[in-house]
Amino acid sequence: MNIKTLFISILLLASLFSTAQNQKPSKAQLNAQKFATTMYLIDNFYVDTANSDKLVEEAIVAVLKELDPHSAYISKKDVEKANEPLVGSFEGIGVTFQLIRDTITVISPTAGGPSEKVGIMTGDKFIKIDGEDAFGKKVNNEYVQKHLRGKKGSKVTVSVMRGGDPELIDFEIIRDKIPLNSINAAFMLNDQIGYIKLDQFARDSDEEFKKAFAKLSSQGMKSLVFDLRGNTGGFLSTAIELVDEFLTEDKLIVFQEGLHQPRQEWRSTSNGLFTKGNLVVLIDEGSASASEILSGAIQDHDRGVVIGRRSFGKGLVQQPKSLPDGSIIRLTTARYHTPTGRCIQRPYEDGVEEYHKEMLKRLENGEYFHADSIHFPDSLKYKTDSGRTVYGGGGIMPDIFIPVDTSFNSKLYTNLVRKGALNRFTTDYALQHRDEMLKKYADFAQFNKEFTVGDDLIVGLKKVGEENKVEWNEEEFARSEKFIRLQVKALIARNVYEMQQYYEVMLAEDNGVQKAIEILSNEKEYKRILK
Repeated sequence: MNIKTLFISILLLASLFSTAQNQKPSKAQLNAQKFATTMYLIDNFYVDTANSDKLVEEAIVAVLKELDPHSAYISKKDVEKANEPLVGSFEGIGVTFQLIRDTITVISPTAGGPSEKVGIMTGDKFIKIDGEDAFGKKVNNEYVQKHLRGKKGSKVTVSVMRGGDPELIDFEIIRDKIPLNSINAAFMLNDQIGYIKLDQFARDSDEEFKKAFAKLSSQGMKSLVFDLRGNTGGFLSTAIELVDEFLTEDKLIVFQEGLHQPRQEWRSTSNGLFTKGNLVVLIDEGSASASEILSGAIQDHDRGVVIGRRSFGKGLVQQPKSLPDGSIIRLTTARYHTPTGRCIQRPYEDGVEEYHKEMLKRLENGEYFHADSIHFPDSLKYKTDSGRTVYGGGGIMPDIFIPVDTSFNSKLYTNLVRKGALNRFTTDYALQHRDEMLKKYADFAQFNKEFTVGDDLIVGLKKVGEENKVEWNEEEFARSEKFIRLQVKALIARNVYEMQQYYEVMLAEDNGVQKAIEILSNEKEYKRILK
């Protein structure tokens, strides 16, 4: 059904409905007729040929922008791609890659995936795909997806350059279903404190959590740091499942209601895995939606200590509504509220553009550095189960504030990242020295303890930076030196071992995590915060 036919159908249906009811058309019916008639007139009487599909899509987008910041239109071709990260899988060869010097460079093959099974390794460069050159300006993310993703069971041949060997290695890879993990790291911070980082609330996140929890429990975990920093949300159902892991039975988790949606609430069951151990939840300005449901419920029930910075402030519920051509509208239908009744949605009355400038305003107001820069009105004051004061109307305010780490805030570090020099240097170094390091260090624990980023590596990084037009400034290097050395070590660890090892290196100097360890190691202080 094309757009013209679609809207004529809407017009006819609206008219028929009005006639059948033997009453004047409603305002909604008149608006539908008005829009459909406009499109009909354009299609049949406009002086030039008009792209009806484009006009309708732009009209829908414009209308949704007038409603709120989170209602959105997704075209038919983008629906599957938009759902993919939340659904939790796709079909392809299973590698994490980066485009370095216009070349597809493997960061890591997916564990147990098709590429790992045939022997693809970290640092491999894809030079040919199915016999054709796969490098140069034509290679971008879209090119990679088009050539490496494909139907399960289909084959693709890749020719790989490994190290400095000019002779290419050919691999035939049979595509398969590739899981997209939402938990990137789960390990012990010390003998009793576990750490789990959740990147998004995907469909299978609760199952991933259970596996991670079981692994850490077997290693002696008594307390947990649950990291939601930068987690922009996902499925509401997954948020509810994960909150349920921490609460005892029949605790209110969240409720939502809207003009056309009566109050609906969700309560915890008796199935929680971790209802008694001490808990810290880490959040920041990038934690949104489902992350705020979880941290809000934990805070309202005094179940754990929330550490970090004020969360994003998204308390609007979107539901997908299908359109006849296969596109969808994610329409805001309700507001969600934490157990105390807080709606954490920040104001958007000044329009979408001003709403999206909020993070910049927080920076300008000093909020990322000083907790006393944040002000909540008394009208939005609520009380937790134990009587602690919390506020609604603008995100979740943590129990303990952690300012932004400014050690990476230098033009030098920014340019090393932006121009790809940091990734190029660490990827090449890991590839050249991988066998040597695996032989020298019995495991990652030994690597983490003994490997240091000496001045020779910094000289190498400086050289690669200059090759990529990064001006090396010693004053700026001094400002960010500690962080740059840590990043180099973490990225080398990621390329030699796995993604999780990147976090294990970085968290040793992470202020939020170190504060969490401090609080969880002091039972008296932990209880004081929650009362």
